Amino acid sequence: TPYHLPSRFEKLYTVINILLVNLVASSLILISSLPIVAAYMQMSDWSFGSATCKIVFSAYYLGFYSSVFFITLLTFDRYLAFVHFMPVVHVRSRRNAIISCAVVWVISGLACVLPMILHGAYEKDKKIHCEEFAYIPDMNVEKLKKFRFHIQLFVFLILPLAIIIFCYVRIVVTIKKSQSGSKFHAVRMIFMIVVLFFICWIPFNIVELLHYKLESVLSCEAKKKLGYALHVTRNMAYIYFCISPMFYTFVGKKFQNHFKQLLSSHWKKRTDQNMSSTDDDLHG
Repeated sequence: TPYHLPSRFEKLYTVINILLVNLVASSLILISSLPIVAAYMQMSDWSFGSATCKIVFSAYYLGFYSSVFFITLLTFDRYLAFVHFMPVVHVRSRRNAIISCAVVWVISGLACVLPMILHGAYEKDKKIHCEEFAYIPDMNVEKLKKFRFHIQLFVFLILPLAIIIFCYVRIVVTIKKSQSGSKFHAVRMIFMIVVLFFICWIPFNIVELLHYKLESVLSCEAKKKLGYALHVTRNMAYIYFCISPMFYTFVGKKFQNHFKQLLSSHWKKRTDQNMSSTDDDLHG
């Protein structure tokens, strides 16, 4: 290899931990947008400018899109490890994990271009709103909105969900054939992450789909009920992202222990450097 990792990084720097770190990062990116979104919902008035509006909602979608793909990668990694371990042992390398993460960030970033274009601050009913524009010169906004939503629905929900279901069916079949309880324990954490994610995200996507398809034909009362359902399911999704970084690190015992060792080693090294620098100053 072109470089050698310090021993304190070795255990943390595994394929599954690389994916977990990136999954935590994607959740934190989305969480960073939530305080401003919460303030906006509370005040019903956007006071942060049009540029901030675009940045906040781009961060929101970047966190969401990348999280879906990192969860899919985690599941696929477990699939390779349990179903095709020997034939693909060389595929599950740190290098390939890093490349996969980079590809996820690039694809998720490109998918955020449409939300960035569509969102902005504008005045309506004597208040400033930060939402998708109803009209943009020389653009068919309705088509762009539908295109963005269908990308979200098919690329970032249905496709990952299909891959995850396929992977776990094969994993369960393989574990049953081997009759090994310890193997099931090894995939339990990733399974819990996946289940929690889709429990929180599928209702929101279903309600959002109904909102896009039926809004123009619903009565005022039905629109209010749909709007309330959208608000509730969106908050469920927000709660998931608020608790997920803690969930990933504390449920993953090995990840937690390795991360603690890394922090402890880094803190000790910094302390030794500071003490050495202090001694040099005293004797200089």
